[in-house]
Amino acid sequence: MPKNETINVSGVEVRVTKFNNDDYISLTDMLKAKDGDFFITDWLRNRNTLEYIGIWEKVYNPDFNYGEFATIRNQAGLHSFKIGVQEFAQRTNAISIRAKAGRYGGTYAHKDIAFEFAMWISAEFKIYIVKEFQRLKVREQEQLGWSARRELAKINYRIHTDAIQNNLIPPAVSRAQMNIIYANEMRPRRRHRVARRAERGVLRSKIARGRADVLNVALFGKTHQQWQRENPTLRGNQRDYATINQLICISNMENINAVMINDGVLQPQRLKRLNEIAIHQMRVLSQVDNRNLLK
Repeated sequence: MPKNETINVSGVEVRVTKFNNDDYISLTDMLKAKDGDFFITDWLRNRNTLEYIGIWEKVYNPDFNYGEFATIRNQAGLHSFKIGVQEFAQRTNAISIRAKAGRYGGTYAHKDIAFEFAMWISAEFKIYIVKEFQRLKVREQEQLGWSARRELAKINYRIHTDAIQNNLIPPAVSRAQMNIIYANEMRPRRRHRVARRAERGVLRSKIARGRADVLNVALFGKTHQQWQRENPTLRGNQRDYATINQLICISNMENINAVMINDGVLQPQRLKRLNEIAIHQMRVLSQVDNRNLLK
């Protein structure tokens, strides 16, 4: 989410901002929805308000000055008692509510506290501000997904250029590796012709594993079984421990492999071509330094 956003709550424009990556909502804006001549200090001096803020701070703020807070809370209810947001925050080291200066100035509260402030305004206002805030978060997630797709598109564009040359990441596959993968992939096919109907699901699974190993060898230089023998204490497969660059590369290779299979390209030629692609793509990705995703 950008540094400052605005949501419309029953005709009232309410600002939402970030403090330490947490969402804070403008109480100054929210107060405009309350009928009558009221101030934020009228809400803050309420004993129930202070009790709620104190519990929240105790849970989320290890630096909260609970002793000073207790002094303030004991004065709540007295006719003469009044305390401003800035004074409260300074005396207690509170992080739930704060005063902000400048262009977007005003009193802001953590969303948990702001929703309670909304209830002080009216039950209806609280329902609507929660609804609009949730809508804002949905838009934020959609924007996050779009930014991720844009970044991957930028990286893939770099892959398809020939401008960058550097260290080769995956090793070139040997003829022996090609023969092993070819045998593993073709053996289930020959058995498939004579298998009973009940065996076909198992054989299809073996064929799928053989095709997966084509990609494994092309990128990692070893089959799944070879990786398991070398790493007996690790769970899952080698893709679970791949880097982000390797995951991007193998995602592209899966599509290319599917196209070559449909075109009838034999396994040895596919493995050789996929290995060349893996070397080229990893070379390119290794040069995309200091990549800031979702910027």
